[in-house]
Amino acid sequence: MKVLRFLLIFLLLSVLIVSEVAIGQKRYKEAPMLTELVKAGKLPPVEQRLPKNPIVVKPMEKVGKYGGTWRRAWLGAGDRWGIAKLCYDANNLFRWSRDVKPTPWLVDKYAVSPDGRVYTFHLREGLKWSDGTPLTTDDVMFWYEDIILNEELTPTYPAALLSGGEKAKFEKIDTYTFRITFKNPAPLFIYNFAAQGWFIDHRFGSLGYYAPKHYLKQFHPKYTPKEQLEAMAKKEGFSKWYELFQFKIDYIQNPELPTMSPWKVVSKSPNEPVYIMERNPYYPVVDTEGNQLPYIDRVVHYLVSDAEMINMKAIAGEIDMQTRHIRLPNYTLFMQNKDKGGYRVLRWGSGVGADPALYLNQNVKDPVKRKLFQDIRFRQALSLAINRDEINKMLYFGLGTPMQAAIPKGGAYYDSVWEKTYSQYDPARAKRILDAMGLKVGKDRYRIGPDGKTIELIIDFTTYPGNANMQCMELIKSYWEAIGIKTIVRQIERSLYTTNCNSGDIEIGVWTMDRCSNFVLSPGRILGTITDGPWAPLYAQWYSTKGASGEEPTGDIRRIYDLWDEVNRTIDAKQRDKLIREIVALHRKNIWIIGTVGAPPQLVIVKNNMKNVPEYAIWDDPLRSPLISYPEQFYFE
Repeated sequence: MKVLRFLLIFLLLSVLIVSEVAIGQKRYKEAPMLTELVKAGKLPPVEQRLPKNPIVVKPMEKVGKYGGTWRRAWLGAGDRWGIAKLCYDANNLFRWSRDVKPTPWLVDKYAVSPDGRVYTFHLREGLKWSDGTPLTTDDVMFWYEDIILNEELTPTYPAALLSGGEKAKFEKIDTYTFRITFKNPAPLFIYNFAAQGWFIDHRFGSLGYYAPKHYLKQFHPKYTPKEQLEAMAKKEGFSKWYELFQFKIDYIQNPELPTMSPWKVVSKSPNEPVYIMERNPYYPVVDTEGNQLPYIDRVVHYLVSDAEMINMKAIAGEIDMQTRHIRLPNYTLFMQNKDKGGYRVLRWGSGVGADPALYLNQNVKDPVKRKLFQDIRFRQALSLAINRDEINKMLYFGLGTPMQAAIPKGGAYYDSVWEKTYSQYDPARAKRILDAMGLKVGKDRYRIGPDGKTIELIIDFTTYPGNANMQCMELIKSYWEAIGIKTIVRQIERSLYTTNCNSGDIEIGVWTMDRCSNFVLSPGRILGTITDGPWAPLYAQWYSTKGASGEEPTGDIRRIYDLWDEVNRTIDAKQRDKLIREIVALHRKNIWIIGTVGAPPQLVIVKNNMKNVPEYAIWDDPLRSPLISYPEQFYFE
């Protein structure tokens, strides 16, 4: 068979992940709380709960101790990614190693055809869901055939699984082996595969490429009569069967959902004051001494009203380890209170090229502003007017890097010229550029647009896990008004901000320019397809829908999309890198996104008695940080 001629790829597991051989013939061990359940006959022995070849994780410092409750804080169901990136994305068939390589996880080996079209994966034999049911390729086929191909559940087929306009073909080879075939070469698929379900459809939480068929089929019309489903839906307050299904597949809302995560939700509602997760007795991971992970018994999230309350709980010593919502502007407070609070403050690196970044909407609906925003000189002037050194000192304690919105040093495809392009503070030059554009200053000291009216820019921003705040926006306003551009700053509620981004109704949006550790993993910032940074929302919509909606781009933006399409079908890695650097060069030339401060450290609050937390790791969304630090091996001394 042709598949036998495939190049087998067995990735070496880095730093934290070691060969199963390290366990040898040692007896597996488990947490005391699980031993009691085994004695009571409520659980099978640990050897029966683990797969034939468990994943082996080498502890960061030393083999840990069992027990304890990890205290965190969150903002409720809308803050679900704090939980997903802590443990639920450990569901992945692949996972990121600490040196940022896609590494087999629930999959133990895979093969790729020489033409990059066919991927064959083998699941670890003996994997079990948190309820003890075996995980097999039937769960993969259920996910694809009954969720992704069901148009009521997935109205828009995932772009990541399209090739040459055709849907990927999924095949079950045997109980543990499945194959995915693309029409054209798909050389980047393994990166997407490592990212898992979050890039497929956010509604399905952290389940990607497989789902618990044995549980979910009772809510699916292929397996349960539709009339019965509709009655079930109405009984639980839903109008359609697929709304009930979407609720049941949501790990935040539904604690009954089986998982492969180290901790499983046990709280009935995300609105509870304390949201609790407990260890998964079937988690297929052990340490180098054969101890089943995780070490920590349970994780609790205290519900608070805003991010600042999370910071205050950290300062008070009421959080054991947290990165999400821990804000750099509070750095001095954290340092002043660390001895009293019994914690340490770590500074992890980040894949953030700007925080905040200013996204000038190239599709802004006002025709006068559209003409200005699409004029590269106008963007250059706005960039030169920003005093990045002042922002860095005032808001980042000098810990960030004043720079253009660009890939930060240490990130893949870093470009030192892009970092410096129009990033120096030179308001005099900015004024000369605006003068050359014919934008004269009126009696009120503000510049007049080509329509004879005062130019008035509107910046909309909202709360997000980064560091943008009103103080920073007021600084931007002062810089731009100093060169004659009247500026209005508006803080709006996050859901409204998202809605306006998606509809193209934001003139200038504010978000981080994250996902820069390697934008190949998540190119949405560079392509403009992530609309929380709306620099070209309608062009991106045209690209994402293959022309079905949005506006067709021209010039350099169209060239970016053409280049990215070519990247996605180029097998040769050197040629692919050359194409990616062309995309970088176009961004460097055009500065569609204006930066302020980049590479800010990600603060991590860690109680002194919590161990195996790395002193340094990379924080970036595609890496699912802090998951890249392997929280299942954290423990309390």
